[in-house]
Amino acid sequence: MKKYSYVCLLFAILFSLSSFNAKPKDEVIHLEGNWHFEIDRKDEGIAQKWYNRNLSDKIHLPGSMAEFLKGDEITLKTKWTGSIYDSSFYFIPRFEKYRQPGNIHIPFWLTPVKHYVGAAWYQKGVNIPANWKGKRILLHLERAHIETRVWVNDREVGLQNSLVAPHVYDLSPYLSTGKQRISIRIDNSIKKINVGPDSHSITDHTQGNWNGIIGKIALEAISPVYIDDVQIYPDVKNRKARVKITVNNSTANNFNGKITIAAKSFNSKVSDQTQEVSTTLSVSKQGDKTIQLELPFGKGMLTWDEFDPALYNLDVQLISKGINASKKVQFGMREFKIVGNRFLINGNPVFLRGTVHNCEFPLTGYPATTVEAWEIILKKIKSYGFNHVRFHSWCPPEAAFIAADKVGLYLQPEGPSWPNHGPKIGLGQPVDQFLYDETTRMAKEYGNYASFTMLSAGNEPAGNQVKYLNEFVDFWKAKDNRRVYTGMSVGGSWPVVPNVEYQARGGVRGLKWEKMPETESDFSSGIEPFKVPFVSHEIGQYCVFPNFEEIKKYKGVYRAKNFEMFRQDLADHNMGDQSKDFLNASGKLQVLCYKNEIEKMLRTPGYAGFQALGLQDFPGQGTALVGVLDAFFQEKGYVTSQEYSRFCNSTVPLAKISKFVYNNGETFKAEIALFHSGKTPLQNAVISWTIKNEKEDVLSSGNFDPKTYENGNGILVGNLSFPLADIKIASKLNLEVKVNGTAFANDWNFWVYPNRKPEISSSIYYTTVLDDKAKEVLNNGGKVFLNAAAKVVKGKEVEMHFLPVFWNTSWFKMRPPHVTGMLIQDKSPAFADFPTSFHSDLQWWDIQNRAQVMNLEDFPADFRPLIQPIDTWFMNRRLALVFEAQVGKGKIIVSSANLGPDVQDKPASRELFFSLQNYMNSNQFNPKNQLSIDVIQDIFVSPSKEQFKTYTKDSPDELKPNSNQNKVK
Repeated sequence: MKKYSYVCLLFAILFSLSSFNAKPKDEVIHLEGNWHFEIDRKDEGIAQKWYNRNLSDKIHLPGSMAEFLKGDEITLKTKWTGSIYDSSFYFIPRFEKYRQPGNIHIPFWLTPVKHYVGAAWYQKGVNIPANWKGKRILLHLERAHIETRVWVNDREVGLQNSLVAPHVYDLSPYLSTGKQRISIRIDNSIKKINVGPDSHSITDHTQGNWNGIIGKIALEAISPVYIDDVQIYPDVKNRKARVKITVNNSTANNFNGKITIAAKSFNSKVSDQTQEVSTTLSVSKQGDKTIQLELPFGKGMLTWDEFDPALYNLDVQLISKGINASKKVQFGMREFKIVGNRFLINGNPVFLRGTVHNCEFPLTGYPATTVEAWEIILKKIKSYGFNHVRFHSWCPPEAAFIAADKVGLYLQPEGPSWPNHGPKIGLGQPVDQFLYDETTRMAKEYGNYASFTMLSAGNEPAGNQVKYLNEFVDFWKAKDNRRVYTGMSVGGSWPVVPNVEYQARGGVRGLKWEKMPETESDFSSGIEPFKVPFVSHEIGQYCVFPNFEEIKKYKGVYRAKNFEMFRQDLADHNMGDQSKDFLNASGKLQVLCYKNEIEKMLRTPGYAGFQALGLQDFPGQGTALVGVLDAFFQEKGYVTSQEYSRFCNSTVPLAKISKFVYNNGETFKAEIALFHSGKTPLQNAVISWTIKNEKEDVLSSGNFDPKTYENGNGILVGNLSFPLADIKIASKLNLEVKVNGTAFANDWNFWVYPNRKPEISSSIYYTTVLDDKAKEVLNNGGKVFLNAAAKVVKGKEVEMHFLPVFWNTSWFKMRPPHVTGMLIQDKSPAFADFPTSFHSDLQWWDIQNRAQVMNLEDFPADFRPLIQPIDTWFMNRRLALVFEAQVGKGKIIVSSANLGPDVQDKPASRELFFSLQNYMNSNQFNPKNQLSIDVIQDIFVSPSKEQFKTYTKDSPDELKPNSNQNKVK
């Protein structure tokens, strides 16, 4: 942990030394290093004047208490910052061993090695040089968590409370030449200003409620007449920028001088620079003055967007006798606007393909403050085809904006609040004014960054929200036109805020796969009521089974005790050896679901964008494993960025297909479409298609005539038709569509089965009940196929849909579905006539969706079914959809899916029944396990011994009554 901390420190120092506002060495005293430290558990430090004595402990800054093992051991009585809706952990008997001292395993989120909420003191001696006399001396704390209170020697300087911006104190009146003592009291408890315990700016669900200071920590000596603020307002159309400069004069004399500005590009192949613009300036004593200058650009002006993120540095000089102050500001010439229901970047329509960043930093427990660290994260996001990031109820440090400018991403930071589960907006609580204050600080600190294109006040509020958010949006629309504004990011049941410039909203998302999967439908009717851009809130949330190999990565302030608990519980249920298979099988289904939901939005005309939840896992709220990346932004092994970006990119071929399972007497038809959100139209593009079998044999192919495609969703390309009569055996086929001459391609699997009537083999006794005849057949060495659909008792409580678990079953109090895909023994000869991989795919829908599962809790420890639904990791029940066994002298296959001769309208179910019968009639039908008839009979008689019980009356907002009362009329 110490080694990791020093690496973080090195990055922080490098960033502070290379930042755009770096000062000469003699004007900066860096305060990184060892500080005196003491925990103020009883909140008595102020009364006892701890600022007047040496503190008894030491700590290293930048950093947090948890990082240096300061704080308390985790117990069941630890006072967390975050809601816990599922209290069953505290009562379930099988979890009792995880509630014991020394073996505490918290399932709700990652567990810090140490935890502390309250006041702590940080103290350091500094030597102020004589040449600083007469200068303005600032204490810069890049990010402190949460409230800081500062003393110089025995004099109090002040108090600040910001979750989004540096805490900067003017120490000029308090410091003198020579050795001085600076004391900082930091309090990370929720006090009068309550942003909400689940806000990602403070909660244990994500970064954690840490106590400390990170990033740049320094004393800076600047001119007493100084440039306080520079804000740049690009005017791309007219090739100019309006530059607003505020100069402060802290002296007792009037100031007269000159100010000059000039800009030069720095990160593009083609360079550009402006002419210098200057003006005279007068500032009265102890006053300030704001001026505006127009900075013209020439014909070589470079613009910023996701494709060409060209940037400039603006150099501002303030010159007078004895005064020479300067400031460098990074910016991009761009215009991010809305026309109708579309976003425009520099006049070009853009579709937002976003992911939600929840402040996941599992090594430090606090956000990165270096550009290098953020570039790694943001480049990874962009490699998966995304161009947009929403920061859920938090605002990242400046380094994130600098990196996003360079990488080319559109950002939506938020006010650091989820004002729900306690606080509410619009009722006069302190959070009301705090959100104005915080977003004002965000605009001042980060407003020049080209990537800062959108702003939300926070997440999913309660209270008098419409009135409050209307006023909030109106305030910002009038104040700053460099970005676009919404109220708060909300789910579909929240009331509509009429004044927002765009909707960041749920309700028009998801896959309606209670009916047969298809790729024809879209969201047109859902977005029709909205006349502004609709950006879908938190799409996806499709779960995957935990990756237990991830546990070893947690070498910082957190331990993955939740993963450890789930791993041991899986082993206790005799499935420890299956964890990786569960991960990969559920992962493949997860990717399939993200693909289909994203494509549904891309083919919806007028849909403006989405914010996925997410590309990476969410470590809290019960452990929400919704990402194809882990919380470290690293791959889990079942999908690559190249594969993912086939369906999530600036250009994506689409296919409208009515169904994915066919009889060979039918014709496969598809309408080919295109999504394009490029910098320029696709000129004379040729779209081609190919249908292949699993041997890569080309069965059919074609091209569409060259055409120019403007930016848009679901643009019609043409139709294809492929008769299936020549497909004589059960086959998986693949349709691939490409934009010729580019890397843009996409594909879809579909299945074709012989059109035959299901029949019962004479050598097999088919039954829907485990009757006396079945027992007699088994005792005599015969074969039995038991179709147990709708007969299951042991496992009846487990609800399986085709779609996987949403978010996680703990946060939603075991709301179904409970199953996250299936593991299929695809190499078994049982599937010789039913092409399948090891995971659920679309041909399994009519077999799997809403089928009962069987709980094998009394089966032998090594028993593995042919088709195994993967249970939620909070329960880890050993489940089966189809299993085989030897019983007595005979052999049996038991299916809780409806497989049999009476199933006429489900081609995949019919074909699977055919394949299983052929298997039973082959000499390969030799089940590994011997079972008693009683253990099988018990599935249809006795309920599960272990069933979920919730002990919490409260619930997340999404489950509360009346949550759908405010739909758009």
